[in-house]
Amino acid sequence: MTGAAKRLGREIALEFARQGWDVAVHYGRSEADAHETVAQIQGLGRQAQAFAADLANEAAIAALFNDVTTQFQSLHCLVNSASIFEYDRANSVSPLTQKSLQEHMQVNLTAPILLSQLLFEYQKTKTEKSAGDSLPSVIQLLDQKLINLNPDYLSYTLSKAALSTSVEMLALDFAPILRVVGLAPGISLPSGDQTNEGFASAHQMTPLGKSSTPLDVAKAAVYLAGANAVTGTTLYVDGGQHLLPSTRDVMFKTNS
Repeated sequence: MTGAAKRLGREIALEFARQGWDVAVHYGRSEADAHETVAQIQGLGRQAQAFAADLANEAAIAALFNDVTTQFQSLHCLVNSASIFEYDRANSVSPLTQKSLQEHMQVNLTAPILLSQLLFEYQKTKTEKSAGDSLPSVIQLLDQKLINLNPDYLSYTLSKAALSTSVEMLALDFAPILRVVGLAPGISLPSGDQTNEGFASAHQMTPLGKSSTPLDVAKAAVYLAGANAVTGTTLYVDGGQHLLPSTRDVMFKTNS
């Protein structure tokens, strides 16, 4: 699982462990957090190991996958949680730049697709499957704002929109060997400069009166990992947040 050292990625990794999975924990720079996640998973009685890799580097991605499959030879599910989330907006003092867009595309789009391809090739070599096994899967972490677009976080949104499109394309290309699904959380944790008060207010701006908690998203990920009939689609876990149009990212509506 990429980006599993902290925040939402950690909660997803821990829920997989609670449900009986062993977990490979990828991290970029958060080494101490990654080892803490590993320790928590091992405390649940499951196997875990931390793996460092720069997801902007194609050679490092290939090496990461090789290292993981050497240690976890029954790799069955890939959760692409790691992402860059930095502010830009076309008409602001922080406009999109080539560097910003490329960085977001490398980590948020290219890395998940490269890893998905590697898992597909890996699964093609697996000939022994029991009838009760779930089909292997890739889970791409997306964002509810892809249905309810606003101009904030332009590079991030473009990269996640492209990744969302890839879900259907890869699902068609990898069937019947590998399922590919999207998982789109709502506002689940404070981001950027958002205050705790601002987050609490934003979290209630949904038809259900609350958005997703990290545990909500983690449970949905585990469900998708075992849902044999689900591929090429995205599950929105956001309390209906995507149903409410907004001209700004929700965090900017609650920090004034």
